[in-house]
Amino acid sequence: MSKALRVLITGAARGIGMATAQVLASRGHSVVATDLSAPSGLEGIQAHVLDVTSDDSVAQCLKEVGPLDAIVNNAAISGGGPVEGYPLDHFRQMFEIHTLGALRVIQAVLPTWRKRGSGVIVNVSSVNGRVSSPLRAAYSASKFALEALTESLHLEVRHFGIRSVLIEPGIIAPGMKASEPHKGPAEYAGLWEQWDGADTKMTGPAGRTGPEVVALAIASAIEDPATPFRVPVGPDAVAILGLRSSLDDQAFEAAMRKAVGLTW
Repeated sequence: MSKALRVLITGAARGIGMATAQVLASRGHSVVATDLSAPSGLEGIQAHVLDVTSDDSVAQCLKEVGPLDAIVNNAAISGGGPVEGYPLDHFRQMFEIHTLGALRVIQAVLPTWRKRGSGVIVNVSSVNGRVSSPLRAAYSASKFALEALTESLHLEVRHFGIRSVLIEPGIIAPGMKASEPHKGPAEYAGLWEQWDGADTKMTGPAGRTGPEVVALAIASAIEDPATPFRVPVGPDAVAILGLRSSLDDQAFEAAMRKAVGLTW
């Protein structure tokens, strides 16, 4: 194992965040697990309250936990619906948590890390950060934005010895905090029916990737300086993103429609 590092994780009360906290702690790292309520049941792991949508909460938490070597921006919510009529406040909430929430934490640590000449930023994106899909516009848009932010960040702070990594999980076993879906106008009922079960069709008989697999990828990204900038996680993520990079838009859409049986 590399030297022990002090790592802060957002959205660590469940799913990927909790699994990451446990994996890092098992590897001897000092872990700060944060969420809207301090995570519980994490033996040997420091727990703190952190609301990534609040400047004051971010500042207070980082003041209390002290110097950090790495951060994992994982806080996220789910929720979907057609673009037509999708509530703008729900759209803003996606960006506030997924994009601006990560940015708040990053901006809070950068000045110290830049002067020190080291640090690791791991932003948990998604396949939907590079490939959008019906009924997931708000989620995908916020993750696309996170990818763009991280790419610019990588080009800016690499010079100072700070690494940035995007983790791109495919369809993961439930764990993310869900928000109520927006069904939209009744005319979209047929699309909802067709899209229901699309996740299962994409993952195949093996089922969803567990959060522990993503946690291992995050731990490796923190420990290994040779980690590439983008890391797809899960067989479905590797397959989908591989197709996306090798096919043009029309061919990719045709392949995805066939895979999920979408005739809408």
